[in-house]
Amino acid sequence: MDSLPNQISGGQQQRVAIARALVNHPRLILADEPTGNLDSKTSEEIMALFAELNAEGISIILVTHELDIADHASRQVRFLDGRIVHDERIKPIASRLPAKEPGHV
Repeated sequence: MDSLPNQISGGQQQRVAIARALVNHPRLILADEPTGNLDSKTSEEIMALFAELNAEGISIILVTHELDIADHASRQVRFLDGRIVHDERIKPIASRLPAKEPGHV
């Protein structure tokens, strides 16, 4: 709270941007490269947050060039020269992971 934007980490800046986007309770979030320039751990945290928001009913349109980030989506649409070249519904990463056993974190 006492820091200027250039005094916080990239991950903190991304979280602040997401928080600002959520203030008005949107039904849709447009995210253009939301994990760009972040380390892999922070990127996974951001994607987990998006998964939670989506589970709460918020639609998320995410643009990325990173295939590992795209793997979190339930639908992938790829463009080439302004045209759709691929449109597929897939099982997102979260649903491909083994279920956690009760009592384990």
